[in-house]
Amino acid sequence: MHARILGQGLKVSAIGLGAMGMSQSYGPNPGDRDAMIGVLRGAVDLGVTFVDTAEVYGPYVNEELVGDALAPLRDEVVIATKFGWRIEQGRSVGLDSRPEQIKRVADASLRRLRIDTIDLFYQHRVDPTVPIEDVAGAVGELVQAGKVRHFGLSEAAAATIRRAHAVHPVTAVQSEYSLWTRDPEAEVLPTCAELGIGFVPFSPLGKGFLTGAVTPATEFTPGDIRATIPRFAADNRTANLALVEHITRLAREKYATPGHIALAWLLAQHSWIVPIPGTRRLERVEENAASTAVSLSADELADLNELAARLGVQGDRYNEHHMSLVGR
Repeated sequence: MHARILGQGLKVSAIGLGAMGMSQSYGPNPGDRDAMIGVLRGAVDLGVTFVDTAEVYGPYVNEELVGDALAPLRDEVVIATKFGWRIEQGRSVGLDSRPEQIKRVADASLRRLRIDTIDLFYQHRVDPTVPIEDVAGAVGELVQAGKVRHFGLSEAAAATIRRAHAVHPVTAVQSEYSLWTRDPEAEVLPTCAELGIGFVPFSPLGKGFLTGAVTPATEFTPGDIRATIPRFAADNRTANLALVEHITRLAREKYATPGHIALAWLLAQHSWIVPIPGTRRLERVEENAASTAVSLSADELADLNELAARLGVQGDRYNEHHMSLVGR
């Protein structure tokens, strides 16, 4: 596995692993916890050194899973987690990035993750009731205390990133980014390039759509978040198939998979981009890791960009409530 450098010199594998789906969001949760531990440890064996979790995943159980799985491998991995929600009776009930809350979350996450220092601590969503300068200052104090190494933001607007970075250096910005979600390109990616901040795309495979695994006929199981996302309505899936068909044809020509092409496209955008595809299966981790060996020519990249721009995408990437939480 190749390595890449995010902001502030943080070195990670070129492909990371998003652990959220091991505890929520994609239908019935896996009943075999030991199997998920095996996937996490197997990922490290395959060269994946960057694992992403959050207190709100579960809530809490995903951090505990990651902590139990990676405790024997602590020196080999960079663990990212997130703060920013108020959690009551086992569910998130709103945003909360008050400095005292950030510090409480850090202590609790350290215990669940079974680590002494959080490698990368993201604000999960920007809280409009708390100045971002106060958030950055609170994380800076955690860095000084040795509880956190690096500060990150998730789904933040360019102006917010600048304000935060002026108080404490931002190492990485995490947002949805893929061939069918291009929102960060207008302002966020240029800001990251200017300030020396790494970028971490989540859902780099379009929540499975760009792999060809989701079709208009797919029926989502109870608990699958895609059933609530406009982009995954049956009519929109039909309208969005042309992009996947092109990716699939290109994959055949290159003896690769559609997932390889989607990830290789992301890796080709900038050297400081590190996608974190999620999965519950070790064979998918292996497939995703192999995308680092797939190269796309300038013409192939241009064709993908032209097609994606011409076709556009039908449907928002979140429901109305969640769309209101991004880009602040």
